Parts: sequence; C-alpha cells; structure tokens
Amino acid sequence: MNVDNSQTWYIVKQSDGHCDILPSDRLEGEDASAFVEHWGSFESKQEAIARRVGLIRAGKCKPI
Repeated sequence: MNVDNSQTWYIVKQSDGHCDILPSDRLEGEDASAFVEHWGSFESKQEAIARRVGLIRAGKCKPI
C-alpha cells in the first residue's frame, strides 16, 4: 500500500457554525467563500480532530 505522507489536514468552519476536517487535496477543490474560517495545516487527521475539540470547547465551532 502506497501512503502519501505529504497529505495535510484543515479545519473549516461552515456558515452554520459546524467545523469539518478536510484533507488538503479536497480543500483545493472547494469554494473558499463557503467557509467562514479555517485553521491548519495539520500533519495528521488525529491532530486536526484534537484541535477541532479545542475549537468546540472555546466556542468557535458548534459540536456535532
């Protein structure tokens, strides 16, 4: 199995206040105006998840 170690992750806040985690390759294809805010890049999806938890606790993102 070939693993791409260059993959990075971003947290993007939608207009409804919920935050999603997107890989960098998917973020490039998205319309940036659809996002209220974004954070990143993060080296792993696990790191992005942990950061999203912190953003939820800080009131910057709504919980799922």
